[in-house]
Amino acid sequence: MIEGTALVASPTRQAREAEKTLLGRYQFAPLDEAERVVVLGGDGFMLQTLHQMLEGGRIKPVFGMNRGTIGFLLNSWRSEELAERLANARSFSVAPLRMSVTTASGERKMLPAINEVSLLRETRQTAKIEVCIDDRVTIDEMVCDGVLVATPAGSTAYNMSANGPILPLGSAMLALTPISPFRPRRWKGAILPDRSRISFRILNPEKRPVSAVADQREIRDITRVDIEIDRSRQLTLLFDPEHALDERIAMEQFAT
Repeated sequence: MIEGTALVASPTRQAREAEKTLLGRYQFAPLDEAERVVVLGGDGFMLQTLHQMLEGGRIKPVFGMNRGTIGFLLNSWRSEELAERLANARSFSVAPLRMSVTTASGERKMLPAINEVSLLRETRQTAKIEVCIDDRVTIDEMVCDGVLVATPAGSTAYNMSANGPILPLGSAMLALTPISPFRPRRWKGAILPDRSRISFRILNPEKRPVSAVADQREIRDITRVDIEIDRSRQLTLLFDPEHALDERIAMEQFAT
């Protein structure tokens, strides 16, 4: 038995086969009794598992093994020596973003985001968005397809695809990255201290509706979004020493 460890797997065939292999080798604890969790799947399932922990209030260290596609947030798949890998794993703390949204109907919603919060136009018309940092208006009107705020852990995901900067894991920074900006034409985004409070106000939301997405969860027809780091709910990711998250993020700067 791997003491104090639970096992969860994505419903995909590849993850279920890996789950069957591990259950044949080791005995795992029930999830509600475990001190840590082994996750089998891809990056999407890892994010889903972490969000369930945040919402359930039972946050535990997570050791992922890739049974998906890219697996940036996971270790490589091996069924052997799992107890030794867990004992030698390096831990990394990740603080999620807290997204507070006001909708056109006046409803207020709050969601966490581990990778990024992104605002996206809902129609063929560009979005018009006012940008505020720490209650100071920094861009009166940004005309764009959208804008996103990424954590260091998420800076190599959608943020990088939108030509945003890669942030080292310990940088204590956030990436503010426009998506296909038309005005200001030459604005490429900003790197902000992670203590910053970032606010977006949607201009003319009736004609130019915008949605807000926290990782995988979308809220449509918004009028305002406020974003800040939630330091009260730290997540812990476990990695093999040779596969550590901070080194992987750093090396993405040299990928070709």
